[in-house]
Amino acid sequence: MRRIYCIALCVLLMAPFAGAQKVQKSHVIGFYNLENLFDTYHDEGKNDYEYLPEGANQWTDVKYRKKLHNMAEVIRAMKDENKVWHTILGVSEIENRNVLEDLVIQPEIAEANYQIVHYDGPDRRGVDCALFYRPDQFTLLESRSIPFTFDSPSIQFSMTPEEQENFRTRDILEVRGTIGDEMFAFYVTHLPSRIGGKSGDLRSRGAEIIHENAMALMEKYPGIKIVVMGDMNDNPVDESMVTYLHGKETIDEVGQQDFFNPFLSMIKAGYGSLAYQGVWCIFDIIMVNSNLVHAPKGTFQIQPIVKKKFYGRVFQQPFMTQQEGQYKGTPKRTSSNGAFINGYSDHYPTYIVISTK
Repeated sequence: MRRIYCIALCVLLMAPFAGAQKVQKSHVIGFYNLENLFDTYHDEGKNDYEYLPEGANQWTDVKYRKKLHNMAEVIRAMKDENKVWHTILGVSEIENRNVLEDLVIQPEIAEANYQIVHYDGPDRRGVDCALFYRPDQFTLLESRSIPFTFDSPSIQFSMTPEEQENFRTRDILEVRGTIGDEMFAFYVTHLPSRIGGKSGDLRSRGAEIIHENAMALMEKYPGIKIVVMGDMNDNPVDESMVTYLHGKETIDEVGQQDFFNPFLSMIKAGYGSLAYQGVWCIFDIIMVNSNLVHAPKGTFQIQPIVKKKFYGRVFQQPFMTQQEGQYKGTPKRTSSNGAFINGYSDHYPTYIVISTK
């Protein structure tokens, strides 16, 4: 009986430490547009018909499995370069939670033990944003899906009231939690497409929604560190990013209401994460609030990671890049001219690094 009692006492004494996190000093935080990661089944209410076996893309299980492998291969390659897994990885153009669950168990990345935050959204094509996180480094406190609305105090929209009523796009994902004892919030977004050529006001509104919610969080939780990431369908120099998300090119410019946009200086230096209509762009943007650039010593702060100058990284490797033909030198996408080419994505992933150094 005494032996059983001693064992039980040891278990009780050790329990508070069993789930304790050993937090790294540096963390990789990134974003990756997975370019139409659809499964082979129809989801009721979603326009996913081209990604069915009998659809336009003849999307078979074999192609789907190759796509999963390719996405995992890129995530693994980033881990190999950085020597650590992403603590946080936002993703877009995913169909549902099923594809996320299939992705995180791929042999290339299973050891990261990624957990998932995802909500089904109203996008007509059926694509959503989501977030992967490592539970040994990030403690999830809460999350929500923020809908797109037209209730702007400043933007005049080109859509009629009827068009606005029928408009459907991706929700914005908000995730709050802690890394170590510091509070963070992450926004993952995929702003409205450029198709049609008259959607700049919609992306500005999406940026405005993010900014409004981020400022409310900063008021509620003083000192919170915020990261905004996504496929913005705009460049860092565009109005949505500069005016409505208050993106600044240098750390010295960043005030309490602003975000530091590392990719603003990078696009001016010739970097790109995708080629849109033959022109290199950076739509895959990650921005951080003032608390991550003007951080107290010994707390997490964004770090320069490219040439000791740039604070963002566009990750590209030869295997991810088209090596021949019309699109040589651009991201090797899943399909080209309707034919499956076993590619990766039409976007390169981007990331930043935060550290307590």
